[in-house]
Amino acid sequence: MGRRKREDERDNHERWLVSYADFITLLFAFFVVMYALSSVNEGKYRILSNSMLTAFRNIPSSGGGQTPMNMPPSAPLLQKPAEAVPTQEVVKAQQRDKMRNVAKQILEVMAPLIEQGKVRVLETSRGVSIEINDSILFSPGQAQLQAPLVKAMQSIAEVLVPAEFPITIEGHTDNVPIKNTQFPSNWELSAVRATTVLRLFADSGVAAERLTAIGYADTRPVEPNLLADGRARNRRVTILIDSDIPEKGTEVTLHAPPAEPR
Repeated sequence: MGRRKREDERDNHERWLVSYADFITLLFAFFVVMYALSSVNEGKYRILSNSMLTAFRNIPSSGGGQTPMNMPPSAPLLQKPAEAVPTQEVVKAQQRDKMRNVAKQILEVMAPLIEQGKVRVLETSRGVSIEINDSILFSPGQAQLQAPLVKAMQSIAEVLVPAEFPITIEGHTDNVPIKNTQFPSNWELSAVRATTVLRLFADSGVAAERLTAIGYADTRPVEPNLLADGRARNRRVTILIDSDIPEKGTEVTLHAPPAEPR
Protein backbone atom coordinates (compact mmCIF):
# COMPACT_ATOMS: atom_id res chain seq x y z
CA MET A 1 0.00 0.00 0.00
CA GLY A 2 2.80 2.41 0.72
CA ARG A 3 4.40 1.91 -2.69
CA ARG A 4 1.16 2.74 -4.56
CA LYS A 5 0.69 5.94 -2.54
CA ARG A 6 4.20 7.17 -3.42
CA GLU A 7 3.64 6.52 -7.16
CA ASP A 8 0.40 8.62 -7.14
CA GLU A 9 2.17 11.56 -5.51
CA ARG A 10 4.93 11.48 -8.18
CA ASP A 11 2.33 11.73 -10.97
CA ASN A 12 0.58 14.83 -9.45
CA HIS A 13 3.73 16.96 -9.64
CA GLU A 14 3.37 17.37 -13.48
CA ARG A 15 -0.23 18.75 -13.53
CA TRP A 16 0.93 22.38 -13.42
CA LEU A 17 2.00 22.06 -17.04
CA VAL A 18 -1.66 21.91 -18.13
CA SER A 19 -2.54 25.16 -16.40
CA TYR A 20 0.62 26.82 -17.74
CA ALA A 21 -0.21 25.78 -21.30
CA ASP A 22 -3.74 27.18 -20.94
CA PHE A 23 -2.34 30.48 -19.66
CA ILE A 24 0.12 30.78 -22.55
CA THR A 25 -2.67 30.06 -25.05
CA LEU A 26 -4.92 32.77 -23.54
CA LEU A 27 -2.03 35.21 -23.49
CA PHE A 28 -1.30 34.52 -27.16
CA ALA A 29 -4.97 34.99 -28.03
CA PHE A 30 -4.99 38.29 -26.12
CA PHE A 31 -2.03 39.67 -28.08
CA VAL A 32 -3.60 38.55 -31.37
CA VAL A 33 -6.80 40.44 -30.54
CA MET A 34 -4.85 43.55 -29.51
CA TYR A 35 -2.89 43.48 -32.77
CA ALA A 36 -6.09 43.11 -34.78
CA LEU A 37 -7.63 46.11 -33.02
CA SER A 38 -4.55 48.25 -33.62
CA SER A 39 -4.77 47.73 -37.41
CA VAL A 40 -8.54 48.10 -37.82
CA ASN A 41 -9.73 49.62 -41.08
CA GLU A 42 -10.70 53.25 -40.48
CA GLY A 43 -13.56 53.17 -42.94
CA LYS A 44 -15.11 50.07 -41.40
CA TYR A 45 -14.65 51.57 -37.94
CA ARG A 46 -16.58 54.70 -38.95
CA ILE A 47 -19.41 52.58 -40.35
CA LEU A 48 -19.54 50.56 -37.13
CA SER A 49 -19.39 53.72 -35.01
CA ASN A 50 -22.21 55.43 -36.92
CA SER A 51 -24.36 52.30 -36.75
CA MET A 52 -23.89 52.01 -33.00
CA LEU A 53 -24.66 55.71 -32.47
CA THR A 54 -27.82 55.41 -34.54
CA ALA A 55 -28.91 52.37 -32.57
CA PHE A 56 -28.24 53.96 -29.18
CA ARG A 57 -29.97 57.21 -30.11
CA ASN A 58 -33.22 55.30 -30.48
CA ILE A 59 -32.97 54.16 -26.84
CA PRO A 60 -34.65 56.59 -24.36
CA SER A 61 -32.15 58.29 -22.11
CA SER A 62 -32.07 57.56 -18.36
CA GLY A 63 -33.18 60.00 -15.70
CA GLY A 64 -29.61 61.13 -15.10
CA GLY A 65 -29.39 62.46 -18.65
CA GLN A 66 -26.24 60.46 -19.43
CA THR A 67 -25.49 59.31 -22.91
CA PRO A 68 -25.30 55.53 -23.49
CA MET A 69 -21.71 55.65 -24.74
CA ASN A 70 -18.95 58.19 -24.44
CA MET A 71 -18.15 58.35 -28.15
CA PRO A 72 -17.41 61.41 -30.32
CA PRO A 73 -20.41 62.61 -32.34
CA SER A 74 -20.33 61.47 -35.92
CA ALA A 75 -20.40 63.92 -38.78
CA PRO A 76 -23.95 64.73 -39.97
CA LEU A 77 -25.07 62.81 -42.99
CA LEU A 78 -25.05 64.98 -46.08
CA GLN A 79 -28.36 64.97 -47.88
CA LYS A 80 -28.28 65.25 -51.62
CA PRO A 81 -30.03 68.51 -52.51
CA ALA A 82 -32.93 68.29 -54.86
CA GLU A 83 -32.02 69.29 -58.36
CA ALA A 84 -33.07 72.88 -58.92
CA VAL A 85 -35.15 73.57 -61.99
CA PRO A 86 -33.13 75.77 -64.33
CA THR A 87 -34.29 79.37 -64.04
CA GLN A 88 -34.23 79.81 -67.80
CA GLU A 89 -36.67 76.94 -68.31
CA VAL A 90 -39.01 78.36 -65.69
CA VAL A 91 -38.96 81.77 -67.36
CA LYS A 92 -39.67 80.22 -70.77
CA ALA A 93 -42.62 78.26 -69.38
CA GLN A 94 -44.05 81.41 -67.82
CA GLN A 95 -43.60 83.29 -71.09
CA ARG A 96 -45.42 80.58 -73.04
CA ASP A 97 -48.36 80.76 -70.63
CA LYS A 98 -48.51 84.55 -70.90
CA MET A 99 -48.23 84.38 -74.68
CA ARG A 100 -51.12 81.93 -74.93
CA ASN A 101 -53.21 84.22 -72.74
CA VAL A 102 -52.41 87.20 -75.00
CA ALA A 103 -53.32 85.19 -78.12
CA LYS A 104 -56.61 84.12 -76.54
CA GLN A 105 -57.58 87.71 -75.71
CA ILE A 106 -56.71 88.91 -79.23
CA LEU A 107 -58.85 86.16 -80.73
CA GLU A 108 -61.76 87.35 -78.61
CA VAL A 109 -61.50 91.04 -79.54
CA MET A 110 -60.90 90.33 -83.25
CA ALA A 111 -63.44 87.50 -83.59
CA PRO A 112 -65.73 89.31 -86.13
CA LEU A 113 -62.85 90.18 -88.47
CA ILE A 114 -61.36 86.69 -88.10
CA GLU A 115 -64.67 85.16 -89.18
CA GLN A 116 -64.65 87.42 -92.26
CA GLY A 117 -61.15 86.22 -93.16
CA LYS A 118 -59.66 89.70 -92.81
CA VAL A 119 -57.51 88.86 -89.77
CA ARG A 120 -55.39 85.80 -89.03
CA VAL A 121 -53.76 84.96 -85.71
CA LEU A 122 -50.78 82.62 -86.06
CA GLU A 123 -48.53 80.99 -83.49
CA THR A 124 -44.92 80.88 -84.67
CA SER A 125 -41.56 79.91 -83.20
CA ARG A 126 -41.04 83.58 -82.33
CA GLY A 127 -44.38 84.15 -80.68
CA VAL A 128 -47.82 85.28 -81.89
CA SER A 129 -48.33 86.92 -85.28
CA ILE A 130 -51.44 88.93 -86.20
CA GLU A 131 -51.93 89.42 -89.94
CA ILE A 132 -54.42 92.15 -90.88
CA ASN A 133 -55.53 92.58 -94.46
CA ASP A 134 -54.47 95.92 -95.87
CA SER A 135 -57.86 96.61 -97.46
CA ILE A 136 -59.63 97.10 -94.12
CA LEU A 137 -56.88 99.26 -92.65
CA PHE A 138 -56.01 101.75 -95.39
CA SER A 139 -57.42 103.17 -98.58
CA PRO A 140 -55.41 102.29 -101.75
CA GLY A 141 -52.14 104.22 -101.82
CA GLN A 142 -52.83 105.81 -98.42
CA ALA A 143 -51.34 105.39 -94.92
CA GLN A 144 -54.13 106.78 -92.76
CA LEU A 145 -56.19 104.26 -90.77
CA GLN A 146 -59.81 103.97 -91.80
CA ALA A 147 -62.20 105.07 -89.05
CA PRO A 148 -64.02 101.69 -88.56
CA LEU A 149 -60.70 99.96 -87.80
CA VAL A 150 -59.36 102.46 -85.30
CA LYS A 151 -61.44 101.00 -82.46
CA ALA A 152 -60.42 97.44 -83.34
CA MET A 153 -56.72 98.39 -83.28
CA GLN A 154 -57.21 100.12 -79.94
CA SER A 155 -58.70 96.89 -78.58
CA ILE A 156 -55.54 95.05 -79.61
CA ALA A 157 -53.45 97.74 -77.93
CA GLU A 158 -55.40 97.32 -74.67
CA VAL A 159 -54.47 93.63 -74.65
CA LEU A 160 -50.80 94.44 -75.28
CA VAL A 161 -50.42 97.22 -72.69
CA PRO A 162 -49.93 94.99 -69.60
CA ALA A 163 -47.70 92.49 -71.42
CA GLU A 164 -43.93 92.91 -71.43
CA PHE A 165 -43.22 91.31 -74.81
CA PRO A 166 -41.54 93.30 -77.60
CA ILE A 167 -43.83 94.16 -80.51
CA THR A 168 -42.74 94.50 -84.12
CA ILE A 169 -45.16 96.03 -86.66
CA GLU A 170 -44.41 95.11 -90.26
CA GLY A 171 -45.82 96.82 -93.34
CA HIS A 172 -46.10 94.77 -96.58
CA THR A 173 -47.25 95.63 -100.10
CA ASP A 174 -47.70 93.83 -103.41
CA ASN A 175 -45.32 94.24 -106.34
CA VAL A 176 -47.36 96.91 -108.10
CA PRO A 177 -45.12 100.00 -108.03
CA ILE A 178 -46.33 103.26 -106.56
CA LYS A 179 -44.80 106.66 -107.23
CA ASN A 180 -46.20 109.97 -106.08
CA THR A 181 -45.08 112.98 -104.13
CA GLN A 182 -45.87 111.36 -100.76
CA PHE A 183 -44.58 107.82 -101.43
CA PRO A 184 -41.81 107.52 -104.02
CA SER A 185 -41.96 103.68 -103.75
CA ASN A 186 -43.54 100.82 -101.90
CA TRP A 187 -40.74 101.05 -99.33
CA GLU A 188 -42.01 104.38 -98.04
CA LEU A 189 -45.64 103.26 -98.20
CA SER A 190 -45.06 100.09 -96.19
CA ALA A 191 -42.87 101.87 -93.63
CA VAL A 192 -45.34 104.70 -93.05
CA ARG A 193 -48.26 102.29 -92.69
CA ALA A 194 -46.34 100.31 -90.05
CA THR A 195 -45.46 103.57 -88.27
CA THR A 196 -49.12 104.63 -88.29
CA VAL A 197 -50.11 101.50 -86.38
CA LEU A 198 -47.16 102.00 -84.03
CA ARG A 199 -48.30 105.54 -83.26
CA LEU A 200 -51.80 104.28 -82.43
CA PHE A 201 -50.37 101.63 -80.04
CA ALA A 202 -48.12 104.20 -78.35
CA ASP A 203 -51.03 106.64 -77.93
CA SER A 204 -53.08 103.79 -76.41
CA GLY A 205 -50.53 103.18 -73.65
CA VAL A 206 -48.11 100.58 -75.05
CA ALA A 207 -44.59 101.41 -73.87
CA ALA A 208 -42.60 103.03 -76.68
CA GLU A 209 -39.46 100.99 -75.96
CA ARG A 210 -41.37 97.82 -76.81
CA LEU A 211 -42.43 99.02 -80.26
CA THR A 212 -40.64 98.68 -83.58
CA ALA A 213 -41.94 99.53 -87.09
CA ILE A 214 -40.48 97.99 -90.26
CA GLY A 215 -41.41 98.42 -93.92
CA TYR A 216 -40.70 95.42 -96.17
CA ALA A 217 -42.45 96.66 -99.34
CA ASP A 218 -43.04 93.60 -101.59
CA THR A 219 -39.96 91.62 -100.50
CA ARG A 220 -41.79 89.12 -98.27
CA PRO A 221 -44.92 87.93 -100.09
CA VAL A 222 -47.04 85.14 -98.65
CA GLU A 223 -48.70 84.45 -102.03
CA PRO A 224 -47.54 84.85 -105.64
CA ASN A 225 -48.24 88.32 -107.06
CA LEU A 226 -49.47 86.87 -110.37
CA LEU A 227 -53.20 87.18 -109.59
CA ALA A 228 -55.32 89.82 -107.91
CA ASP A 229 -56.16 87.53 -104.98
CA GLY A 230 -52.48 86.91 -104.31
CA ARG A 231 -51.65 90.60 -104.46
CA ALA A 232 -54.52 91.39 -102.08
CA ARG A 233 -53.18 88.78 -99.65
CA ASN A 234 -49.72 90.30 -99.75
CA ARG A 235 -50.97 93.78 -98.89
CA ARG A 236 -51.06 93.43 -95.13
CA VAL A 237 -49.84 94.68 -91.77
CA THR A 238 -48.34 92.08 -89.45
CA ILE A 239 -48.12 92.60 -85.70
CA LEU A 240 -45.53 90.25 -84.23
CA ILE A 241 -45.56 89.74 -80.46
CA ASP A 242 -42.09 88.39 -79.76
CA SER A 243 -41.83 85.78 -77.02
CA ASP A 244 -38.07 86.32 -76.56
CA ILE A 245 -37.17 89.24 -74.34
CA PRO A 246 -34.08 90.95 -75.83
CA GLU A 247 -30.80 90.34 -74.05
CA LYS A 248 -28.18 92.96 -73.38
CA GLY A 249 -25.42 92.64 -75.94
CA THR A 250 -21.69 92.45 -75.33
CA GLU A 251 -19.48 94.91 -77.14
CA VAL A 252 -16.93 93.42 -79.53
CA THR A 253 -13.73 95.45 -79.63
CA LEU A 254 -11.06 95.70 -82.32
CA HIS A 255 -8.48 94.24 -79.97
CA ALA A 256 -10.48 91.16 -79.11
CA PRO A 257 -8.31 88.00 -79.08
CA PRO A 258 -8.65 85.91 -82.26
CA ALA A 259 -10.74 82.78 -82.07
CA GLU A 260 -8.79 79.60 -81.49
CA PRO A 261 -8.60 77.28 -84.49
CA ARG A 262 -10.75 74.19 -84.22
